[in-house]
Amino acid sequence: MIEKIVELDIVSLVDFLGEENRNIYTLASAFPKSRIVSRGDQIIVKGTASEVEQIEEILKELIEHYHEFGRVTQENVLTRVGREEEAMLPENPTVVAEDVLLYGTRGNPIRPKSVNQQRLVQLIRDNDLVFALGPAGTGKTYISVALAVKALKDRQVKKIIITRPAVEAGENLGFLPGDLKEKIDPYLRPIYDALNDMIPFEKLRYYMEREVIEIAPLAYMRGRTLNNAFILLDEAQNTTPMQMKMFLTRMGPESKMVVTGDGSQVDLPHNQKSGLKEASRILEGVKGIGFVELNEKDVVRHKLVRDIIEAYQRS
Repeated sequence: MIEKIVELDIVSLVDFLGEENRNIYTLASAFPKSRIVSRGDQIIVKGTASEVEQIEEILKELIEHYHEFGRVTQENVLTRVGREEEAMLPENPTVVAEDVLLYGTRGNPIRPKSVNQQRLVQLIRDNDLVFALGPAGTGKTYISVALAVKALKDRQVKKIIITRPAVEAGENLGFLPGDLKEKIDPYLRPIYDALNDMIPFEKLRYYMEREVIEIAPLAYMRGRTLNNAFILLDEAQNTTPMQMKMFLTRMGPESKMVVTGDGSQVDLPHNQKSGLKEASRILEGVKGIGFVELNEKDVVRHKLVRDIIEAYQRS
């Protein structure tokens, strides 16, 4: 047994430890063989060398989180405990090795949660054009948006452009009320939701007013050259081959493109080919273009979503 003392310098104990030291109790429950005690501005840890080292690392990360966001929640503690538990699984080393991509507006860490999501992150880093294919809920769009926001924050790009084809899923846009923007916005809602998770509301509005972040229907991309930008085409299974070719040829210098889509949810007319499927066939093997296929094992929504996808695949 060894003992380590972690100092809590310039920390509000209530905001760090939680009400009635709830955060420390949460951490302690994950390491029942060790003893974790809070005394004033110190946390005393006793246990085996390996566990004490893990606990000390978690506490250091939580202190860094506190200094960035001003408080620590039980969710923050559980997230970091989960990372340590994953580190003990030899089949998942690539997931654990990945750093947090960024912290959300509520201080929650945003990072890949599966091997294929980690592969998507690496492919986007290594290639200027990446196709991410897979069913709903696998995180392909969310992770791509997170990497776009990270690239903007790190000044790797000057703007983010996110687009979707305006194709009705069994509905008719013409019968919706409002002007074109009001008709299109519901189709772009998932993108807004992701951005709201990652950028404070006022800052997001500032970016959008100045077109640092641009969200627009795919038709608005025609005739443009997109320089120094992170460009995401979502729901790409609903592009026609001509639309896909138009989009891909918009790429300018110092830009990255990510194309996401689900080949099982094509809403195009029955006699119309999907641009995503055709592009995947034509561009496979081209140097500088990455492909990753996510599946039901990567689903990060409600656990039933994975079961639903598997059931449909069996039918």
